[in-house]
Amino acid sequence: MEPRLQQFLDEAEIKRVHIRYCRGIDRMDWDLVRSCYHPDAIDRHGAYNGGVEGFIEWAAELLPAFECTQHFTGNQYVQVDGDVACAEHYAHAFHRTRPDGDKPAMDWVVNIRYVDRMERRNGEWRIADRVVVLDSQRSDPVPAGLALLENSNVGRRDKDDPSYKYGFV
Repeated sequence: MEPRLQQFLDEAEIKRVHIRYCRGIDRMDWDLVRSCYHPDAIDRHGAYNGGVEGFIEWAAELLPAFECTQHFTGNQYVQVDGDVACAEHYAHAFHRTRPDGDKPAMDWVVNIRYVDRMERRNGEWRIADRVVVLDSQRSDPVPAGLALLENSNVGRRDKDDPSYKYGFV
C-alpha cells in the first residue's frame, strides 16, 4: 500500500480509538473502554495514575455519581512513525452532578487534552500511555426546573441506551 494512504488509515484508526474511549466512558461501557488500551497501558488522569484495570475500577466507582457525562472531541493531531504514534485530542467534558439537598445540580465542564502514545500491536492501534492535561474548568449551577422532558428519548449510561439498539459497540 502507498505509504501516504497507510498514514491516513493509521490516523483514522487512532482517532477512532479515541472516539470509542469517549463513548465507553459516557455509556460506562467498561469493556469498550478496555478495548482502547493495551493491557499493560498506563493512564495518568491526574486524580488516578496507574494501569488500565485500576483506571477502569476508579472510573466505575466515580462516574455513577454523575447524572450524565458527555465528551466532545475537537482538534485531533496525530503523528505516526511506523507502529508507534503520538496523538493529542482536545475535548470538552461535561459532567452533570445531581442536586443534593438545597444545593442545585451543577454542570462541571473541563477543557482537557488527551495526550497519548499509541502502539500498533498485532495490527491493532491502542493506547499504551495516556496523560490527561487539564487546561481549564468551571462549574455552573443548573437552574431549578430544567428537568429532562418526559416525552424525550432520554439517554442512559449503560447498554440500554437507545444507541445500542442500532448495533453500535
